[in-house]
Amino acid sequence: MSLRTVLVITLALVFGGSAAVGVNLLRSQEAKADNTVPVVMAVSDLHLGSKVSAEQVKVVNYPKDVVPPGAVTRLEDATDRVPIQSVLKDEILVERKLAPKNSLGGLASIIPEGMRAFTIHTPHVASQLAGFITPGNKVDVLLTMQGIGPNDRTGGASTSTLLQNVKILAVDKNLDTPTVDPKGNNAPALQSVTLLVTPDQAAKLDLGQNRGTLHLSLRSPNDNDAAVTRPATLKDMEFYQERPWGEQAKDVINALGKLWEGRKKEEKEEEPARLAKVNRKRPPATPPQPMEIRTLRGRTNGLVLVEPIPAPEEDR
Repeated sequence: MSLRTVLVITLALVFGGSAAVGVNLLRSQEAKADNTVPVVMAVSDLHLGSKVSAEQVKVVNYPKDVVPPGAVTRLEDATDRVPIQSVLKDEILVERKLAPKNSLGGLASIIPEGMRAFTIHTPHVASQLAGFITPGNKVDVLLTMQGIGPNDRTGGASTSTLLQNVKILAVDKNLDTPTVDPKGNNAPALQSVTLLVTPDQAAKLDLGQNRGTLHLSLRSPNDNDAAVTRPATLKDMEFYQERPWGEQAKDVINALGKLWEGRKKEEKEEEPARLAKVNRKRPPATPPQPMEIRTLRGRTNGLVLVEPIPAPEEDR
C-alpha cells in the first residue's frame, strides 16, 4: 500500500471521527435544551409594594424537574407588578408572590382580600421593641386600661391580651426589613407599627388605642398556637411575689405523689369488696361423685367403687 493511500485512509478516519463527535455533541445539546424551560429570575432583591422593573429580572433556562409551581415564564408577565412577599436575588418569580397586573403598588397592594391594615401610633413601641421588630414578625397585642369608678374590681388598672399572632405589615413607612448596623448605631426610633388584622380586630384596636394603651409582645416565628391567658389586675398583683420555678415544680411533684398514694389506698380498701363480689358470682362447687368399675370373671360379677381425690383448697 502506497504512502498516499495510507494518508487518505488516515484523514478519512480523523474527519469521520470528528463528524461523529460533533453530531453526538449537537444531539446532547438538543436533548439538554428539551429538558429546560424559560423562567423569570430576580436579578436583585425585590421590595414589597414596589413595582418590578425590566432591569430587576431576566429570563433563564431552568430544568423542568425543579421549576416551582406557578413560575412566571415571560418578562412581560413580571414587569410592572408588585411583590406581596419577599423575593430575593436569583429567586424564580412565582405568581403567588406577585400582586395582579394593574395593582398601583404601596401598602394596599399587599393586603389580602377580606383583611385590613391598622396602624398603632404609640411611643411605647419605640421603648419596648426598638431595633427588634421588623415587617413580617408576629406579635401579640396587649391592652392596658385604667379602672373606672369606685366599684372597679381591678384595683385601678388591668392588662389583657387583646389579639394574638398578628402579622406586622410595616414599621413606620418601611415595608421591608431595614438594614441594621451590627453595632446598633442606626437602630430606628419606631413611632408606629401597621398590623394585618380582620375588620373586627381593627375595631377592637381602635377602641383600645383611644381608651387605653396598646403594647406589643414579640412571638417566635414557629409559635402559631393560641396561648391561654387571663387579665392581670392591680388587685391580683398587690403583695404578689412569684415563687421560683424549682419550688413550683416540687409542689406539682408532691401533689402527684399524694394523688398516687390516695389511689393506691382506695384500691386496697376496695379489694375485699371486689373479692366478695367475685365469690358471689362463682357457682357453688358440686361434690365429686365416686366412680364404679364392674368386673367379670367367668360367671361372677364384681363392683369396685373408686373415690375421687379431693382438689386442693386454692382450686376450689
